[in-house]
Amino acid sequence: MANPSSSKTALYGGLIANIGIALSKFVAAYFTRSSAMLSEGIHSLVDSGNAVLLLHGVNQSQKPADARHPFGRSKELYFWGLIVAVLIFAIGGGMSFYEGIKHIEHPEPLTDPLWNYIVLGVAIGFEGWAYWLAVRALKEAANGSTDGLWTMLRQSKDPAVFASVMENLAALLGLVFALAGVFLGHQLNNPYLDGAASIAIGLLLMLVAVFLVSRTKGLLVGEGVDAETLRGMQVIARSQPDVEHIAPPLTMYLGPQDVMMALDVEFRNDLTAEEVEEAIDQLQDAIKGQYPFVKRIFVEAKAVSARGRRILK
Repeated sequence: MANPSSSKTALYGGLIANIGIALSKFVAAYFTRSSAMLSEGIHSLVDSGNAVLLLHGVNQSQKPADARHPFGRSKELYFWGLIVAVLIFAIGGGMSFYEGIKHIEHPEPLTDPLWNYIVLGVAIGFEGWAYWLAVRALKEAANGSTDGLWTMLRQSKDPAVFASVMENLAALLGLVFALAGVFLGHQLNNPYLDGAASIAIGLLLMLVAVFLVSRTKGLLVGEGVDAETLRGMQVIARSQPDVEHIAPPLTMYLGPQDVMMALDVEFRNDLTAEEVEEAIDQLQDAIKGQYPFVKRIFVEAKAVSARGRRILK
């Protein structure tokens, strides 16, 4: 599961990189009148704001449970992850797309691209570093999994991690689009290519936003653990000596490291109420020992006897 410290490191790294890059891009866009550079500046500025929102979400999600939030506030992170996705789509993607259209309708005369090349080269270095930090956090969250990057992104339950990876990946690709637009525009003496690069950046950000919305929406409305983990939980429960039968467990992610589980268990019919309670404790300890991210286990225990005794724990 995700390590909060590594998630924060990735976010802080991206924030530092994006603030500096955004300022340099805006300066270059001002002197060169490049639409692609302006779009990239907007992109980096939005990424900076998104990192702040995700850091806020991480901090809020770590607050302890209280009377108004008896299960804690882990889902705060999913809420802020959804807000980030909306901002990427509306501000990052929308404004880049708009700037590209405007530049195509009213192209600026081509000027010396030297500043663009310098800024883009520096930005690629910083964004590469931020992307490396984010991917490292993703791999740590996957506990050394050998799955590919796309599979790890789809399986990650931490918006602070998978949003950071996707944002920095989009930033790197956006820089390549901007570099291609500036270079080809000057090589072919065609100012419209700069606007086309800005449109491509906008579409890229919109695609990233759609992916992030789909991931955070599932977690926000109550996504459970994957099928393999669910099977492992059932194997552990059925291996307990006092368990006769279990219903399929019901699980839900409250946060990246906070899963709630409900389990309907039928114990041996010769157990007393006290023995059933002991069996429940053993069952809970066994599941939490294998899956420590399962923080709460609610067991509806039934010992089949003439009285049909039920114990809820």
